[in-house]
Amino acid sequence: MVYSSLLYIYGFLPISLLLYYLTPRKCREAMILLLSMLFCGMISLYFLIFISAYTLINYLCIKLILRFRKSDKLSAIPLVFGTVFDLIALFAFRTEYFTWLHRLIRAPESFYPVGISFFVLSAIGTLVDAYKKRLSCECSIMRFSLYIMFFPKLIMGPLLRYGSFSKLFDSRKSSLSGIGIGMTVFVKGLAKKIIIADNLYMLYRSVQSSNFDEISAVTAWLGIISYIFCLYFTLSGVADMGTGIAYCFGIRLPQSFNYPLLSSRIKYFAARWQSQVVQWLRRYITKPLYNSCEKKWLRETIFIFGWSLFGFWYTFNLNGIAFGALMGSFIVIEARLREKKIMELTGVFYTFLVVILCSVFLSGSSLSYSVKYFLIMIGGNGSIADTQAFYLMKSYIVLILLAMYASTDLFRNMMIRSGKKKLKIAVNIASPITTALLLVVCTALISYSGSSEMLLLRL
Repeated sequence: MVYSSLLYIYGFLPISLLLYYLTPRKCREAMILLLSMLFCGMISLYFLIFISAYTLINYLCIKLILRFRKSDKLSAIPLVFGTVFDLIALFAFRTEYFTWLHRLIRAPESFYPVGISFFVLSAIGTLVDAYKKRLSCECSIMRFSLYIMFFPKLIMGPLLRYGSFSKLFDSRKSSLSGIGIGMTVFVKGLAKKIIIADNLYMLYRSVQSSNFDEISAVTAWLGIISYIFCLYFTLSGVADMGTGIAYCFGIRLPQSFNYPLLSSRIKYFAARWQSQVVQWLRRYITKPLYNSCEKKWLRETIFIFGWSLFGFWYTFNLNGIAFGALMGSFIVIEARLREKKIMELTGVFYTFLVVILCSVFLSGSSLSYSVKYFLIMIGGNGSIADTQAFYLMKSYIVLILLAMYASTDLFRNMMIRSGKKKLKIAVNIASPITTALLLVVCTALISYSGSSEMLLLRL
Protein backbone atom coordinates (compact mmCIF):
# COMPACT_ATOMS: atom_id res chain seq x y z
CA MET A 1 0.00 0.00 0.00
CA VAL A 2 1.35 3.44 -1.01
CA TYR A 3 -0.03 6.97 -0.66
CA SER A 4 -1.34 6.93 -4.24
CA SER A 5 -3.44 3.77 -3.91
CA LEU A 6 -7.24 3.97 -3.71
CA LEU A 7 -7.19 1.80 -0.57
CA TYR A 8 -5.04 4.40 1.14
CA ILE A 9 -6.84 7.52 -0.17
CA TYR A 10 -10.41 6.40 0.50
CA GLY A 11 -9.84 3.84 3.22
CA PHE A 12 -6.84 4.15 5.48
CA LEU A 13 -6.42 7.95 5.44
CA PRO A 14 -9.99 9.04 6.35
CA ILE A 15 -10.34 6.29 8.97
CA SER A 16 -6.97 7.30 10.48
CA LEU A 17 -8.01 10.94 10.75
CA LEU A 18 -11.34 9.98 12.28
CA LEU A 19 -9.72 7.73 14.88
CA TYR A 20 -7.06 10.34 15.68
CA TYR A 21 -9.54 13.16 16.32
CA LEU A 22 -11.88 10.91 18.32
CA THR A 23 -8.99 9.92 20.59
CA PRO A 24 -8.41 12.02 23.75
CA ARG A 25 -5.50 14.44 23.33
CA LYS A 26 -3.26 12.71 25.88
CA CYS A 27 -3.55 9.44 23.96
CA ARG A 28 -3.16 10.78 20.42
CA GLU A 29 0.57 10.08 20.19
CA ALA A 30 -0.08 6.43 20.99
CA MET A 31 -2.85 6.42 18.37
CA ILE A 32 -0.46 7.76 15.69
CA LEU A 33 2.01 5.01 16.57
CA LEU A 34 -0.77 2.42 16.34
CA LEU A 35 -1.83 3.79 12.95
CA SER A 36 1.79 3.77 11.76
CA MET A 37 2.17 0.14 12.78
CA LEU A 38 -1.09 -0.67 11.02
CA PHE A 39 0.22 1.06 7.89
CA CYS A 40 3.41 -1.03 8.03
CA GLY A 41 1.32 -4.16 8.54
CA MET A 42 -0.83 -3.35 5.50
CA ILE A 43 2.34 -3.09 3.39
CA SER A 44 3.37 -6.51 4.67
CA LEU A 45 3.10 -8.35 7.97
CA TYR A 46 6.74 -9.31 7.55
CA PHE A 47 7.61 -5.63 7.11
CA LEU A 48 5.90 -4.81 10.43
CA ILE A 49 7.89 -7.51 12.18
CA PHE A 50 11.11 -6.35 10.51
CA ILE A 51 10.76 -2.64 11.30
CA SER A 52 9.60 -3.35 14.87
CA ALA A 53 12.69 -5.50 15.52
CA TYR A 54 14.88 -2.93 13.78
CA THR A 55 13.47 -0.11 15.95
CA LEU A 56 13.90 -2.10 19.17
CA ILE A 57 17.55 -2.99 18.45
CA ASN A 58 18.46 0.62 17.66
CA TYR A 59 16.58 1.90 20.70
CA LEU A 60 18.48 -0.49 22.99
CA CYS A 61 21.78 0.66 21.45
CA ILE A 62 20.84 4.30 22.07
CA LYS A 63 19.88 3.62 25.68
CA LEU A 64 23.19 1.80 26.26
CA ILE A 65 25.11 4.73 24.78
CA LEU A 66 23.26 7.14 27.06
CA ARG A 67 23.85 4.89 30.06
CA PHE A 68 27.61 4.66 29.43
CA ARG A 69 28.01 8.24 28.17
CA LYS A 70 30.56 9.05 30.89
CA SER A 71 32.92 6.48 29.34
CA ASP A 72 33.75 7.04 25.68
CA LYS A 73 35.14 3.51 25.32
CA LEU A 74 32.08 1.77 26.77
CA SER A 75 29.58 3.93 24.88
CA ALA A 76 31.50 3.32 21.64
CA ILE A 77 30.62 -0.40 21.79
CA PRO A 78 26.83 0.01 21.27
CA LEU A 79 27.56 2.85 18.80
CA VAL A 80 29.70 0.58 16.60
CA PHE A 81 27.32 -2.37 16.96
CA GLY A 82 24.27 -0.28 16.08
CA THR A 83 25.96 1.43 13.12
CA VAL A 84 27.24 -1.87 11.69
CA PHE A 85 23.81 -3.44 12.17
CA ASP A 86 22.15 -0.53 10.36
CA LEU A 87 24.60 -0.59 7.46
CA ILE A 88 24.21 -4.36 7.05
CA ALA A 89 20.43 -3.93 6.98
CA LEU A 90 20.75 -1.21 4.34
CA PHE A 91 23.19 -3.10 2.11
CA ALA A 92 21.26 -6.33 2.53
CA PHE A 93 18.20 -4.92 0.79
CA ARG A 94 19.76 -2.31 -1.52
CA THR A 95 22.35 -4.67 -3.07
CA GLU A 96 22.42 -8.25 -4.35
CA TYR A 97 25.33 -9.42 -2.20
CA PHE A 98 23.35 -10.46 0.88
CA THR A 99 20.96 -13.09 -0.45
CA TRP A 100 22.30 -15.43 2.22
CA LEU A 101 21.03 -13.02 4.87
CA HIS A 102 17.58 -12.99 3.26
CA ARG A 103 17.50 -16.77 3.58
CA LEU A 104 18.79 -16.58 7.15
CA ILE A 105 15.96 -14.31 8.30
CA ARG A 106 13.52 -16.17 6.03
CA ALA A 107 12.47 -13.04 4.18
CA PRO A 108 9.85 -13.56 1.43
CA GLU A 109 11.31 -13.40 -2.07
CA SER A 110 9.53 -10.16 -3.00
CA PHE A 111 10.02 -8.51 0.39
CA TYR A 112 11.51 -5.01 0.45
CA PRO A 113 11.50 -2.75 3.55
CA VAL A 114 9.92 0.47 2.25
CA GLY A 115 11.81 3.62 3.20
CA ILE A 116 14.88 1.75 4.47
CA SER A 117 17.26 4.34 3.01
CA PHE A 118 15.64 7.00 5.20
CA PHE A 119 15.10 5.21 8.48
CA VAL A 120 18.62 3.70 8.44
CA LEU A 121 20.19 7.17 8.14
CA SER A 122 17.79 8.42 10.83
CA ALA A 123 18.87 5.66 13.20
CA ILE A 124 22.60 6.12 12.53
CA GLY A 125 22.30 9.88 13.04
CA THR A 126 20.57 9.34 16.40
CA LEU A 127 23.24 6.87 17.50
CA VAL A 128 25.97 9.41 16.69
CA ASP A 129 24.05 12.25 18.37
CA ALA A 130 23.65 10.13 21.51
CA TYR A 131 27.38 9.33 21.53
CA LYS A 132 28.33 12.99 20.94
CA LYS A 133 25.92 14.05 23.74
CA ARG A 134 23.76 16.04 21.30
CA LEU A 135 20.41 14.55 22.31
CA SER A 136 18.66 17.41 24.09
CA CYS A 137 15.46 15.46 24.85
CA GLU A 138 14.60 12.18 26.49
CA CYS A 139 14.50 9.25 24.08
CA SER A 140 11.40 7.20 24.92
CA ILE A 141 10.50 3.96 23.16
CA MET A 142 7.19 5.39 21.92
CA ARG A 143 8.70 8.59 20.50
CA PHE A 144 11.63 6.74 18.92
CA SER A 145 9.28 4.18 17.37
CA LEU A 146 7.30 7.06 15.88
CA TYR A 147 10.54 8.61 14.67
CA ILE A 148 11.27 5.46 12.65
CA MET A 149 7.73 4.35 11.69
CA PHE A 150 5.70 7.58 11.38
CA PHE A 151 3.81 6.71 8.21
CA PRO A 152 3.60 10.19 6.56
CA LYS A 153 7.43 10.33 6.39
CA LEU A 154 8.18 6.62 6.07
CA ILE A 155 8.27 6.35 2.28
CA MET A 156 10.03 9.56 1.21
CA GLY A 157 11.20 11.34 4.35
CA PRO A 158 12.00 14.07 5.16
CA LEU A 159 15.14 12.95 6.94
CA LEU A 160 15.06 14.71 10.31
CA ARG A 161 17.21 14.54 13.41
CA TYR A 162 15.50 12.93 16.39
CA GLY A 163 15.50 16.18 18.36
CA SER A 164 13.88 18.13 15.50
CA PHE A 165 11.26 15.43 15.01
CA SER A 166 10.48 15.38 18.72
CA LYS A 167 10.01 19.18 18.76
CA LEU A 168 7.59 18.95 15.83
CA PHE A 169 5.51 16.42 17.73
CA ASP A 170 5.54 18.51 20.91
CA SER A 171 4.35 21.61 19.00
CA ARG A 172 1.66 19.91 16.88
CA LYS A 173 -1.61 21.81 16.54
CA SER A 174 -4.70 20.06 15.20
CA SER A 175 -7.50 22.01 13.52
CA LEU A 176 -10.04 21.82 10.70
CA SER A 177 -8.13 24.45 8.71
CA GLY A 178 -4.99 22.33 9.11
CA ILE A 179 -6.83 19.35 7.63
CA GLY A 180 -7.93 21.53 4.71
CA ILE A 181 -4.39 22.75 4.04
CA GLY A 182 -2.99 19.26 4.48
CA MET A 183 -5.44 17.71 2.02
CA THR A 184 -4.66 20.43 -0.52
CA VAL A 185 -0.94 19.64 -0.27
CA PHE A 186 -1.71 15.92 -0.44
CA VAL A 187 -3.78 16.24 -3.63
CA LYS A 188 -1.10 18.49 -5.13
CA GLY A 189 1.45 15.75 -4.56
CA LEU A 190 -0.96 13.11 -5.85
CA ALA A 191 -1.46 15.11 -9.07
CA LYS A 192 2.32 15.43 -9.48
CA LYS A 193 2.65 11.68 -9.24
CA ILE A 194 -0.40 10.51 -11.22
CA ILE A 195 -0.91 13.18 -13.87
CA ILE A 196 2.66 14.24 -14.62
CA ALA A 197 5.15 11.61 -13.42
CA ASP A 198 3.29 8.49 -14.50
CA ASN A 199 2.62 9.87 -17.98
CA LEU A 200 6.20 11.06 -18.43
CA TYR A 201 7.28 7.58 -17.39
CA MET A 202 5.48 6.27 -20.49
CA LEU A 203 7.61 8.56 -22.65
CA TYR A 204 10.76 7.46 -20.85
CA ARG A 205 9.90 3.77 -21.29
CA SER A 206 9.06 4.33 -24.94
CA VAL A 207 12.58 5.68 -25.57
CA GLN A 208 14.22 2.97 -23.45
CA SER A 209 12.45 0.20 -25.36
CA SER A 210 13.72 1.52 -28.69
CA ASN A 211 16.71 0.09 -30.54
CA PHE A 212 19.65 2.16 -29.31
CA ASP A 213 21.50 1.70 -32.58
CA GLU A 214 18.74 3.53 -34.45
CA ILE A 215 17.34 6.29 -32.19
CA SER A 216 18.13 9.91 -32.99
CA ALA A 217 19.73 12.56 -30.80
CA VAL A 218 16.37 14.35 -30.29
CA THR A 219 14.73 11.09 -29.17
CA ALA A 220 17.56 10.51 -26.68
CA TRP A 221 17.16 14.06 -25.32
CA LEU A 222 13.41 13.53 -24.94
CA GLY A 223 14.08 10.32 -23.05
CA ILE A 224 16.48 11.81 -20.51
CA ILE A 225 14.41 15.00 -20.08
CA SER A 226 11.35 12.87 -19.37
CA TYR A 227 13.42 10.84 -16.89
CA ILE A 228 14.60 13.77 -14.78
CA PHE A 229 11.14 15.38 -14.73
CA CYS A 230 9.54 12.02 -13.97
CA LEU A 231 12.03 11.41 -11.16
CA TYR A 232 11.43 14.86 -9.70
CA PHE A 233 7.64 14.68 -9.82
CA THR A 234 7.62 11.14 -8.45
CA LEU A 235 9.87 11.89 -5.49
CA SER A 236 8.54 15.38 -4.74
CA GLY A 237 4.96 14.20 -5.31
CA VAL A 238 5.29 11.39 -2.76
CA ALA A 239 7.09 13.79 -0.39
CA ASP A 240 4.25 16.33 -0.75
CA MET A 241 1.68 13.63 -0.04
CA GLY A 242 3.50 12.72 3.15
CA THR A 243 3.84 16.37 4.17
CA GLY A 244 0.13 16.96 3.55
CA ILE A 245 -0.86 13.92 5.60
CA ALA A 246 1.34 15.05 8.50
CA TYR A 247 -0.26 18.51 8.30
CA CYS A 248 -3.68 16.88 8.77
CA PHE A 249 -2.38 15.54 12.09
CA GLY A 250 -1.06 18.99 13.05
CA ILE A 251 2.60 18.19 12.32
CA ARG A 252 4.43 20.52 9.93
CA LEU A 253 7.21 18.58 8.23
CA PRO A 254 9.77 20.58 6.23
CA GLN A 255 9.91 20.35 2.45
CA SER A 256 12.40 17.95 0.87
CA PHE A 257 12.26 19.60 -2.56
CA ASN A 258 12.16 23.36 -3.02
CA TYR A 259 11.75 23.73 -6.80
CA PRO A 260 15.28 22.50 -7.63
CA LEU A 261 14.86 22.03 -11.38
CA LEU A 262 15.48 25.09 -13.53
CA SER A 263 17.52 26.71 -10.75
CA SER A 264 19.78 29.59 -11.76
CA ARG A 265 22.90 27.94 -10.30
CA ILE A 266 24.05 24.33 -9.83
CA LYS A 267 24.63 24.96 -6.13
CA TYR A 268 21.00 26.08 -5.78
CA PHE A 269 19.83 22.87 -7.42
CA ALA A 270 22.02 20.87 -5.04
CA ALA A 271 20.68 22.75 -2.01
CA ARG A 272 17.03 22.26 -3.01
CA TRP A 273 17.04 18.61 -4.09
CA GLN A 274 16.45 16.14 -1.21
CA SER A 275 17.91 18.82 1.04
CA GLN A 276 17.70 16.92 4.35
CA VAL A 277 19.78 14.03 2.98
CA VAL A 278 22.43 16.47 1.76
CA GLN A 279 22.46 18.12 5.19
CA TRP A 280 22.77 14.70 6.88
CA LEU A 281 25.83 13.84 4.79
CA ARG A 282 27.34 17.24 5.55
CA ARG A 283 26.73 16.96 9.28
CA TYR A 284 27.87 13.38 9.86
CA ILE A 285 30.47 12.78 7.13
CA THR A 286 31.92 15.75 5.24
CA LYS A 287 31.99 18.32 8.06
CA PRO A 288 34.01 16.11 10.46
CA LEU A 289 36.45 15.47 7.59
CA TYR A 290 36.66 19.20 6.84
CA ASN A 291 37.87 19.82 10.37
CA SER A 292 40.89 17.58 9.79
CA CYS A 293 42.25 19.51 6.79
CA GLU A 294 42.84 23.13 5.87
CA LYS A 295 43.91 22.99 2.22
CA LYS A 296 41.25 24.09 -0.24
CA TRP A 297 41.79 21.27 -2.73
CA LEU A 298 41.43 18.70 0.03
CA ARG A 299 38.15 20.24 1.13
CA GLU A 300 36.93 20.23 -2.44
CA THR A 301 37.89 16.56 -2.75
CA ILE A 302 35.94 15.78 0.42
CA PHE A 303 32.99 17.74 -0.95
CA ILE A 304 33.01 15.67 -4.16
CA PHE A 305 33.35 12.51 -2.05
CA GLY A 306 30.26 13.54 -0.09
CA TRP A 307 28.27 13.99 -3.28
CA SER A 308 29.52 10.62 -4.53
CA LEU A 309 28.05 9.09 -1.38
CA PHE A 310 24.80 10.93 -2.07
CA GLY A 311 24.63 9.44 -5.56
CA PHE A 312 25.53 6.00 -4.21
CA TRP A 313 22.72 6.33 -1.64
CA TYR A 314 20.29 6.71 -4.55
CA THR A 315 21.35 3.69 -6.62
CA PHE A 316 23.91 1.62 -4.69
CA ASN A 317 25.97 1.11 -7.85
CA LEU A 318 28.77 2.77 -9.81
CA ASN A 319 26.32 4.86 -11.81
CA GLY A 320 25.15 6.59 -8.65
CA ILE A 321 28.74 7.32 -7.65
CA ALA A 322 29.42 8.76 -11.12
CA PHE A 323 26.29 10.94 -10.85
CA GLY A 324 27.33 12.28 -7.44
CA ALA A 325 30.97 12.80 -8.40
CA LEU A 326 29.96 14.73 -11.52
CA MET A 327 27.47 16.87 -9.61
CA GLY A 328 30.00 17.64 -6.88
CA SER A 329 32.69 18.45 -9.47
CA PHE A 330 30.40 20.82 -11.35
CA ILE A 331 29.53 22.63 -8.11
CA VAL A 332 33.25 23.05 -7.33
CA ILE A 333 33.97 24.27 -10.88
CA GLU A 334 31.04 26.68 -10.70
CA ALA A 335 32.31 28.11 -7.41
CA ARG A 336 35.78 28.68 -8.88
CA LEU A 337 34.44 30.29 -12.05
CA ARG A 338 32.10 32.49 -10.04
CA GLU A 339 35.10 33.79 -8.13
CA LYS A 340 36.58 34.92 -11.47
CA LYS A 341 33.22 36.36 -12.59
CA ILE A 342 33.22 34.35 -15.82
CA MET A 343 29.68 32.99 -15.45
CA GLU A 344 27.72 36.16 -14.77
CA LEU A 345 25.51 35.83 -17.88
CA THR A 346 24.70 32.17 -17.40
CA GLY A 347 22.07 30.57 -15.21
CA VAL A 348 19.07 28.33 -15.74
CA PHE A 349 20.25 27.08 -19.15
CA TYR A 350 23.67 25.74 -18.15
CA THR A 351 22.35 24.43 -14.81
CA PHE A 352 19.66 22.39 -16.54
CA LEU A 353 22.25 21.07 -19.03
CA VAL A 354 24.45 19.92 -16.14
CA VAL A 355 21.48 18.24 -14.43
CA ILE A 356 20.62 16.44 -17.68
CA LEU A 357 24.24 15.29 -18.14
CA CYS A 358 24.42 13.93 -14.61
CA SER A 359 20.99 12.28 -14.97
CA VAL A 360 22.31 10.22 -17.89
CA PHE A 361 24.46 8.36 -15.35
CA LEU A 362 21.75 8.24 -12.69
CA SER A 363 19.28 6.62 -15.09
CA GLY A 364 21.67 4.13 -16.66
CA SER A 365 21.91 0.46 -15.72
CA SER A 366 25.71 0.54 -16.17
CA LEU A 367 28.48 3.03 -16.89
CA SER A 368 28.93 1.70 -20.44
CA TYR A 369 25.19 2.10 -21.04
CA SER A 370 25.29 5.71 -19.82
CA VAL A 371 28.33 6.60 -21.94
CA LYS A 372 26.65 5.07 -25.00
CA TYR A 373 23.45 7.01 -24.29
CA PHE A 374 25.40 10.26 -23.93
CA LEU A 375 27.12 9.67 -27.28
CA ILE A 376 23.71 9.18 -28.91
CA MET A 377 22.60 12.53 -27.41
CA ILE A 378 25.43 14.31 -29.23
CA GLY A 379 24.69 12.58 -32.54
CA GLY A 380 26.68 9.38 -32.13
CA ASN A 381 24.18 7.44 -34.26
CA GLY A 382 24.52 9.93 -37.12
CA SER A 383 20.88 11.02 -36.77
CA ILE A 384 19.71 14.31 -35.27
CA ALA A 385 15.94 13.73 -35.61
CA ASP A 386 13.68 11.05 -37.10
CA THR A 387 9.98 10.21 -37.38
CA GLN A 388 9.94 8.74 -33.85
CA ALA A 389 11.31 11.99 -32.42
CA PHE A 390 8.63 14.07 -34.17
CA TYR A 391 5.89 11.66 -33.05
CA LEU A 392 7.01 11.70 -29.42
CA MET A 393 7.44 15.47 -29.51
CA LYS A 394 3.93 15.96 -30.88
CA SER A 395 2.45 13.53 -28.32
CA TYR A 396 4.21 14.83 -25.21
CA ILE A 397 5.18 18.47 -25.83
CA VAL A 398 2.20 19.83 -23.87
CA LEU A 399 2.96 17.56 -20.91
CA ILE A 400 6.66 18.50 -20.97
CA LEU A 401 5.80 22.22 -21.01
CA LEU A 402 3.34 21.65 -18.15
CA ALA A 403 6.06 19.82 -16.22
CA MET A 404 8.52 22.65 -16.81
CA TYR A 405 6.05 25.23 -15.51
CA ALA A 406 4.98 23.08 -12.54
CA SER A 407 8.63 22.60 -11.53
CA THR A 408 9.05 26.35 -10.97
CA ASP A 409 7.72 28.67 -8.28
CA LEU A 410 6.44 31.26 -10.76
CA PHE A 411 2.81 31.02 -9.64
CA ARG A 412 3.72 31.18 -5.95
CA ASN A 413 5.94 34.21 -6.48
CA MET A 414 3.22 35.92 -8.52
CA MET A 415 0.76 35.47 -5.66
CA ILE A 416 3.26 36.75 -3.08
CA ARG A 417 4.22 39.82 -5.09
CA SER A 418 0.71 40.63 -6.22
CA GLY A 419 -0.93 43.36 -4.17
CA LYS A 420 -4.39 42.72 -5.61
CA LYS A 421 -6.69 41.37 -2.93
CA LYS A 422 -9.36 40.41 -5.48
CA LEU A 423 -6.92 38.07 -7.24
CA LYS A 424 -5.95 36.38 -3.99
CA ILE A 425 -9.62 36.01 -2.99
CA ALA A 426 -10.41 34.48 -6.37
CA VAL A 427 -7.54 32.01 -6.03
CA ASN A 428 -8.63 31.07 -2.49
CA ILE A 429 -12.17 30.42 -3.73
CA ALA A 430 -10.97 28.40 -6.72
CA SER A 431 -8.45 26.38 -4.72
CA PRO A 432 -10.91 23.89 -3.09
CA ILE A 433 -12.73 23.41 -6.40
CA THR A 434 -9.46 22.80 -8.24
CA THR A 435 -8.30 20.40 -5.51
CA ALA A 436 -11.56 18.43 -5.75
CA LEU A 437 -11.31 18.23 -9.55
CA LEU A 438 -7.69 17.06 -9.37
CA LEU A 439 -8.69 14.37 -6.87
CA VAL A 440 -11.44 13.17 -9.22
CA VAL A 441 -9.05 13.08 -12.19
CA CYS A 442 -6.39 11.23 -10.20
CA THR A 443 -8.94 8.74 -8.92
CA ALA A 444 -10.10 8.06 -12.46
CA LEU A 445 -6.54 7.56 -13.69
CA ILE A 446 -5.66 5.24 -10.79
CA SER A 447 -8.87 3.25 -11.36
CA TYR A 448 -8.09 2.94 -15.06
CA SER A 449 -4.52 1.77 -14.58
CA GLY A 450 -5.29 -0.39 -11.56
CA SER A 451 -2.58 1.11 -9.36
CA SER A 452 0.09 3.76 -9.25
CA GLU A 453 3.12 2.26 -7.59
CA MET A 454 5.82 3.23 -10.09
CA LEU A 455 8.93 4.47 -8.36
CA LEU A 456 12.12 4.92 -10.33
CA LEU A 457 14.22 4.26 -7.25
CA ARG A 458 13.75 1.89 -4.34
CA LEU A 459 14.42 4.20 -1.40
